[in-house]
Amino acid sequence: MLSVLNHVLDFIVRAGTLVLIDAKGRSHRFGDDTGEPVVVRITDPSVYRKLSLNPELRLGEVYMDGTFRMEQGDIYDFLALVFANLEKRRYPQWLNLWGQLRYRLRRFHQHNPIGRAQRHIAHHYDLNGTLYDLFLDRDRQYSCAYFDQPTSSLEEAQLSKKRHLAAKLYLKPGQRVLDIGSGWGGLGLYLAEIAEVEVTGVTLSEEQFKLSNERAASRGLSNRVRFLLQDYRSLTGRFDRIVSVGMFEHVGVGHYTEFFETVRELLTEDGVAVLHSINRSDGPGATNPWIAKYIFPGGAIPALSEVVPVIERTGLYVTDIEILRLHYAETLREWRRRFLASWDRAKALYDERFCRMWEFYLAASETAFRFQGMNNFQIQFTKSQHSLPMTRDYMIEEERRLRRREIDGRHLVSVPAE
Repeated sequence: MLSVLNHVLDFIVRAGTLVLIDAKGRSHRFGDDTGEPVVVRITDPSVYRKLSLNPELRLGEVYMDGTFRMEQGDIYDFLALVFANLEKRRYPQWLNLWGQLRYRLRRFHQHNPIGRAQRHIAHHYDLNGTLYDLFLDRDRQYSCAYFDQPTSSLEEAQLSKKRHLAAKLYLKPGQRVLDIGSGWGGLGLYLAEIAEVEVTGVTLSEEQFKLSNERAASRGLSNRVRFLLQDYRSLTGRFDRIVSVGMFEHVGVGHYTEFFETVRELLTEDGVAVLHSINRSDGPGATNPWIAKYIFPGGAIPALSEVVPVIERTGLYVTDIEILRLHYAETLREWRRRFLASWDRAKALYDERFCRMWEFYLAASETAFRFQGMNNFQIQFTKSQHSLPMTRDYMIEEERRLRRREIDGRHLVSVPAE
């Protein structure tokens, strides 16, 4: 199978330099000999077959196991070399048979009823909380940051993301806001303090539920913000504003109608909602099998083309759409840098294999956003055509106002999640 693997690499790597050292110590060179060489070593002949037959699943596994080792450069350099070469060319169909099968079965794999959804969330979000402190910002924002300035730090960009979302919600003091998928509470705390609204956040993670309420109490905000360990589908009541950030990727394509119908029922007649999610710019697809197995079971990255029609059929009005390009690539670059700098601490929490798994997850995700067309959308929608001003100038004005409140008053900028 080594000859098959060499044929695949020869097809893919046209620019740059890749050196593969096989299990017998022989070197195989690919590319045009430009740039800094990326050198990998395979230590077990079984890797040839695994990578030739199912590279999307097996590459991450053999890297975790240590049978695919980086001799020069790191795993990000290898993935960047491969996907930069594929960025402007179609992935060969004969290499994508597994992807076609996964696409046909995606509704089964992404079935997330109440109960099962909580188990899927616990797999990732109920890990040791110290792990997230190793690579996230102090507010534990675990979604795409908003780099409104090229020189922004991760902390500044995550604060800008919260401000950007708050501006789109068109908030008024005292309004009731629902945060679906509230994480460790950072956005809810920001909205309660800066925008002076009443926030209800829901999460399926026991760790997030506990810590977010502790943070609210420590900030003296328990009277204005509460976090519930509850599935959004079991909520009752009405909210003036609804926001969801980084949660929609866990819904599953078979539940999109259920999601928007639930939001419609929970939203007041003049309410406004904003949905922030990863987006597939090349249309509907299936979840990467390695990500589904090891990182986000039941997860699904939507395409705008399969979300907007559901919103329309639900009787809601799409009032604004923004695509965030490369912002997540920059976010992931910083997460990966911080994680690598904290490798020994992560290893003390888990083990070397876990660290390689997490490094591969961050590196593969970053290359997906740099070279494979992944980006983020923010969709604003309402139940009424009359809920918002006719032009979007109010968003810019509101961001300026919120920034002044952050600077001028003793207001929340980043509540430590430690």
